[in-house]
Order: sequence, then structure tokens, then C-alpha cells
Amino acid sequence: MFDRFQLPDVAAVARRTMLGALVAGVVGLVVLLFVNQTWAALGLCIGLALGMGNFRLVVRSVLKVGRRAEANKRRPLAMNTLGRLMAMTAVALVLAWFVTPLGLGMVGGLALFQFLLLANVTRAMLKAGAAASADVGDPAGGGGLA
Repeated sequence: MFDRFQLPDVAAVARRTMLGALVAGVVGLVVLLFVNQTWAALGLCIGLALGMGNFRLVVRSVLKVGRRAEANKRRPLAMNTLGRLMAMTAVALVLAWFVTPLGLGMVGGLALFQFLLLANVTRAMLKAGAAASADVGDPAGGGGLA
């Protein structure tokens, strides 16, 4: 299924994820401010912003690692991404120790961004898989259903 996931799909996933995170941030900010949770609202926005920043760094790392001639390209990429997520989560947990709503909002924002990213990647992969299976069912590419 990953072999059908093309570069335009990555751009669409990135765009949908960023827009979804912005919408979720605005909605979350309004709701949390409405219920007088200022620190949690700030934490949610910080978490979403960190998630966006991490995603941009992952994209940059993928491009950089893709240019290397090494055989094992996945390990450095995975370790860098995992290290950044661990550092951000550790900062959020330390903040939660001192200002609980801020830290929990930050963890929530990070988790929300990752959920949005996963949902958009899943959507794109299912869409690519459905299009490919429709092309396989009919040599003319018509889908195979009469």
C-alpha cells in the first residue's frame, strides 16, 4: 500500500493536517477560554504548534536522508523524530508538574496533532488503495463493476 503513496499525496496530507491543526487550535482556544481554562488553552496552542514544527522538521529530515547514499536510511530518521517527540513530551510533563493545565494542554495539543496527521495519512492511503484496486479490477481502469 505504501508503494502507491506518491509525492502529491504527501503534499495533500501536509496541507490537510496543517489546516486541521489550525482549525482545531482555534476551536480549542475558543472553547477553553469560554470555560475559563486560560492555561490549558495556551498549552493546547503550544502543543499544536510544536506538532506542526516537528512535522516540518520530519519533512526536512526525509529530504535530507533521501539524498544520502547509505543503505539504512530509516534508522536516523526514526531516531531523530522519536528524540524530538520525547523531548517535547518531557517538557510538557515537567510543565504539567508545575502548571498542570498548561502541561496537560500541551500534551493534548501534541496528541491532537499526531491524531490529525495519522487520520490524514490513513485517508490518503485508503484513497490510493481504492483507486489502485479499481484499476486492477478492470484492464481499462473502469473499476470492474457493471
